[in-house]
Amino acid sequence: MFTLLIVVILLAFIFDFINGFHDAANSIATIVSTKVLTPFQAVLWAAFFNVVAALLFDLNVADAVKSIVNEKMIDLWVILAGLISAITWNLFTWWFGIPSSSSHTLMGGFAGAAVAKAGLAGLGNIAKIYTTIGFIFLAPLIGMFIAFIITLLIVHIFKRSNPYKADRWFRKLQLVSSAAFSIGHGANDAQKVMGVIAAAVLVYVGANYGAADTVPAWLHIDMTRVFKDGKWVEKIHDVPVWVKAGCYTAIGLGTMSGGWKIVKTMGTRITKVTPLEGVSAETAGALTLYLTHALGIPVSTTHTITGAIIGVGATKRLSAVRWGVTINLLWAWILTIPVSALLAAGIYYVIGLLK
Repeated sequence: MFTLLIVVILLAFIFDFINGFHDAANSIATIVSTKVLTPFQAVLWAAFFNVVAALLFDLNVADAVKSIVNEKMIDLWVILAGLISAITWNLFTWWFGIPSSSSHTLMGGFAGAAVAKAGLAGLGNIAKIYTTIGFIFLAPLIGMFIAFIITLLIVHIFKRSNPYKADRWFRKLQLVSSAAFSIGHGANDAQKVMGVIAAAVLVYVGANYGAADTVPAWLHIDMTRVFKDGKWVEKIHDVPVWVKAGCYTAIGLGTMSGGWKIVKTMGTRITKVTPLEGVSAETAGALTLYLTHALGIPVSTTHTITGAIIGVGATKRLSAVRWGVTINLLWAWILTIPVSALLAAGIYYVIGLLK
């Protein structure tokens, strides 16, 4: 069983790496399309701030992901099937240049395998699942609304400014807004993998150790009891340093690897973005991610920045947004969780035949 735990942890880091290059477009698409940074400079910039997130945020999102499944009813094979499903869907959508949600494919795979193992009893916090599904639609709408308002305010404030000087300032400001969004990306996405690893470790420890004081320090997940929704629940307070370091390093390295097919979709195919609009979109995306992190809601950075890009495009005219591309993306978003869940359930069934 220890070997299986190591395999699950390694696959979690691999998923985190893929998440980095799959979702690199979220952090760098606008800053590349406006030519503020070269692609190579942009991925280094985004990767650095992905890792900076480790110093700034608590583990709200990690705990939310862990709470989706009932760790008392699942085993490491469930988590293995969920990770294989998530990796498969991420690579499939990346190959076709579809900016789908790495967050939702992970959660769909995780939940689908849990249901295959234990039925609905395999699921944990049902309310959290419904909230996550709801934010498939709410996150891009929030990003779009904030970006729309920010863009209108900026245009109004700077309407008498020299266009050349204003453009130079917004190019500089885009470095700040891109960094802010990259920090949100790192905090949101790397923490999801922390939640998966934490769940795997808790399952392993529960099956192999009788008392808390016998658990090795490197496997100790620090939990705390909090009163929430009218009852006492356990929440992740801290995870071992190697889990944090591994997750943030993996997503940083993945971001450095780039994801150019998706960068093209995000940066140019939805709408043409100027530095001013890049600042608006990235700022709106960052604010949305910080808000949802504070609420402990795992959201898609892909959905968030896409909504923000649509918001800035809509300030010019609705026809400036390529709605055909947007509708195709929406279908990918809707299908991600059920497809990932069904794929994970199938993989878990096959694993059961081979065990």
